[in-house]
This record gives sequence, C-alpha cells and structure tokens, in this order.
Amino acid sequence: MKTVNNHEGKRYVFSLDPWKRQITVNIDAKRLYPDDESLISRIRQGSHEAFAELVNRHSNQFYRLAYRLISNKEDAEDIVQDAFLKLWDRPNLWDPNKRTKFTTWFYRVVINLCLDHRKKIKLINLSENTEFADENAGVDILLDAHQKQAVLERLIHELPERQQVALNLCFYEGLSNNEAAQIIGVKVKALQSLVMRAKTALKYKVNRYLRGGAR
Repeated sequence: MKTVNNHEGKRYVFSLDPWKRQITVNIDAKRLYPDDESLISRIRQGSHEAFAELVNRHSNQFYRLAYRLISNKEDAEDIVQDAFLKLWDRPNLWDPNKRTKFTTWFYRVVINLCLDHRKKIKLINLSENTEFADENAGVDILLDAHQKQAVLERLIHELPERQQVALNLCFYEGLSNNEAAQIIGVKVKALQSLVMRAKTALKYKVNRYLRGGAR
C-alpha cells in the first residue's frame, strides 16, 4: 500500500491487490471517461477518480506481464504500483499526440521496470531439492501440471531478455505483432525473428530437459 499526493497536496491511499489486480477504490467511471486519453487529461488536473479508473481498467494485464517476467507476486505488484505512481507524478510522460496508445507506452514502462529489477537481484531458481521425476524412470513418466508449468517457466527465464519479452507479449498477452513490435521498439520482421528464435530455443531446452540434460 502506498500513499500519493494530489496536485493540491491532499493525500490518497493507493493499494493494488495482487490477486484481484484492482485498485481498492469502488468507482464506476467508464461512462465519464470512455477512453484513456480522457482519463490522462483528468489525471493531469489531479483527479483521483480518473487515476483509480485507469488503474482498474488496466492493472490486470500489466500485473500479469510483470509477474511472468519476474516470477514474484509481491515484486510484480510493487512494480505495477511504481509504474502507475510514476504516471501520477508525471502524467505528461505519455503524449497522445505521438499517436502511441497508452497501453503500448505503459507496457514499455512496466517492462523496463521489470528488467531493471532483474538486474538488481538474482532470480530465485527452483529449489535444487525439487524432484520433477525419478531420473531412472525415463521420459514416459509425466510430471504433474504444476511441475510442468514450473519447469517451463524456469526454461523461459533462461532465454535472452528480448526473446522473453517477445514471447510473453505475443503468446501470453495475445498482442498483435504490430503492437508487440512497437512496445519492444523493433520492426515487425525483427519481432517475428525474436519469437522464432525464442520458440526454437525453448523447444531445444524442453527436449534437453526431457532427455535428462537440464541442470
């Protein structure tokens, strides 16, 4: 839970629930603010209601991406909060005249914060004592769903950062190639190359793991 000041110096409690991924303020402002540009305009005037609506409208998708990039619920929550607070403090950072969607721009903010966070701390690997399967049992023994997902997440985190981001935006967030390319700051062909290399590398890592070659 964090506290921000409005432009008149009044204090405002900002709390993001990591499970519901919603700001804990019950405000129905969709009719008042039909698009992000109108919300940002009101936020520039110090409107807490507009800020709350913007968080409610978009926090889920940004929390989901942050969690996938850093694999920690509390840190992901903090990163998304920090990103929104950055916007609250400096709402002019997003310029609608540049014809970039708010969500496209904000994805960049969240991704950069995640990458900075990862540079500051060493990613916590799965415990060395975790047993995924009996090494002598062969690859025919299937891992349960949770263990499979844990292995997959670990292998994804071994990919280069740009490949991880491309994979998450295109497959887990379901963004178009055009929007994902804008977020990363590359051309569509370069994005497609990143995704292809990520899929190829991930397939190799999975096969290597199943053959018992993973660390």
